[in-house]
Amino acid sequence: MACISAITSGGAISAREGMLVFCRSAACLSQQSIPYIILEREDCIASIWKKYSYDRLHLHLAKQFCELPHMSFPASYPTFVPRKMFIQYLDDYVSHFNISPMFQRTVESAEYNEVSKRWIVKARNASSGEVEKYSAKFLVVATGETTNPYIPEVEGLNTFPGEVLHSTQYKSGKEFKNKNVLVVGSGNSGVEIALDLANHGAKTSIIFRSPAHFLTREMVYLGLTMLKYFPVSLVDFLMVMLSKLVYGDLTKYGIGRPTEGPISMKLKYGKYPLFDVGTYKKIKSGEIQVLPAEIIKVQGNDILFKNDKLHPFDTIIFCTGFKRSTNLWLKGDEYLLNEDGLPKPTYPNHWKGKNCLYCVGLSRRGFYGASIDAQNIANDIKSTV
Repeated sequence: MACISAITSGGAISAREGMLVFCRSAACLSQQSIPYIILEREDCIASIWKKYSYDRLHLHLAKQFCELPHMSFPASYPTFVPRKMFIQYLDDYVSHFNISPMFQRTVESAEYNEVSKRWIVKARNASSGEVEKYSAKFLVVATGETTNPYIPEVEGLNTFPGEVLHSTQYKSGKEFKNKNVLVVGSGNSGVEIALDLANHGAKTSIIFRSPAHFLTREMVYLGLTMLKYFPVSLVDFLMVMLSKLVYGDLTKYGIGRPTEGPISMKLKYGKYPLFDVGTYKKIKSGEIQVLPAEIIKVQGNDILFKNDKLHPFDTIIFCTGFKRSTNLWLKGDEYLLNEDGLPKPTYPNHWKGKNCLYCVGLSRRGFYGASIDAQNIANDIKSTV
C-alpha cells in the first residue's frame, strides 16, 4: 500500500489556501483508502482562519464555489459564509474525515532518493527541537499559494515610531479609532481592511499599486455561472461593462482599470478582482483616501510619496501578500515547481511532477482548482499502487 506525505508550511493567511489545501488532499486520499502523513508547522487545524484572519472576514465567493470535496456546506449557511461559520465547517470536515496532522513540524528538507525510490523528508519538531525523518513513495506539496507573510523593504521604515502590521496581524478597526492609518496594498484583504478601519472611525488611506477591477459579489456570481456556458472573453466583456455601469470612471479617485478582463487576469496571473463590499462608497465619499502608488521613504511619522507630498500616519498595515519558501526545502526538483514555488507545467497538467511528486492548490484557480488537483492526485496514486 502507498504511503503519502502531504506537507504544508502552515501560517498562511488570506481567505484561501494553507490548511484548506491539505484538508482537500487528505479527504480525497481517504476516499481512495490511501494512507498518508500530514506535516503541519502550526499548532492547530484551521490556523489560517482561527489565528491569522480579521474578524469581519467572509468568503467572497458564494458557498457553492467554496465547498471542500465530498462534504457540502449545511443548507442553513448563508450564501457568503462568515469566518466563524467557516471555521465550524472546517472543524466538522476534519472530524468527518478523521484528519490528524502532525502539528508543529517545520519541513527543513525533502529529497528524492534514487536508490530506495522514496522521498526522504526531514522536519523539525517545534516541541522537542528534534529533527524527525519520514519516508514516503509519494510526496504532495500542499503549501498553497500563500505561505510566508511578506513586508517589502521601505527606506526609513525602522524610524517609524507607530505600529507596523502585516494583514495577518490585523483583527479589527476598533483599536484604531481617530488614528491616521495607511493600508499598503489593494488586494481584497487591503480594501476590506480599509473599509473596516473607516467603519470604526479611523482616518484611512490606501495605496493602489496597480489597476484593479471592482466587482460586486453578484457580478462575480454571474460571471462564474456564465463560465459554464460561454468563453472567457465574452464573460470578461460583460464583467467590465457591468463594472463601468456600476462604478463609472475610477481614475478620478486614483484607481485605474486593467486592460485585461478580470477572469483572464485570474487565470493568467492569479490576480483576483476586487470584491466590493462597501469600500467603493467610502472612497467616493472621501472617508478612504487613495494615495499615490509608491512610497519613497519613511521619515518618522511622515511618509514621502512619489508626488513629493508628505503624509503623517500613526499606523501602517501592509497588505502586501506572501512569499513561498518551497525552493528552500524541496531538493532535486527541476521539473514541477519554479523558484517562486509555482508550477512550471501549464494548467491543466500542473499538478504532477516526476518521481511521484505532486502539488495541490497552486493552480491559481481558487477553491475549485485545489479540489480538482486533490482528486487528480488521489486517482493517480491509486492507479499506481
